Amino acid sequence: MIKNIIKIDGMACGMCEAHVSDTIRKEIPSAKKVSASHSKGEAVFITEDAIDEQGIVDAIGSTGYTVLSVSSEPYEKKGLFGLF
Repeated sequence: MIKNIIKIDGMACGMCEAHVSDTIRKEIPSAKKVSASHSKGEAVFITEDAIDEQGIVDAIGSTGYTVLSVSSEPYEKKGLFGLF
């Protein structure tokens, strides 16, 4: 599993977050746990495989927001059993 982090400029409210999240879900149907935060200026989601970075940059850019960066890291599931 891969955690994808997209830094985005231009989100100002909850509707902006919803708009970005919907765009990610449309562009990457396999994306899970999609969330966007205007206060952090980022969107985060989980995928099984690497994403097409240029595709997501173009999709979010076409909605009027500016993608500042795209990064990914291994996703570690958190939970009670992760403590042992």
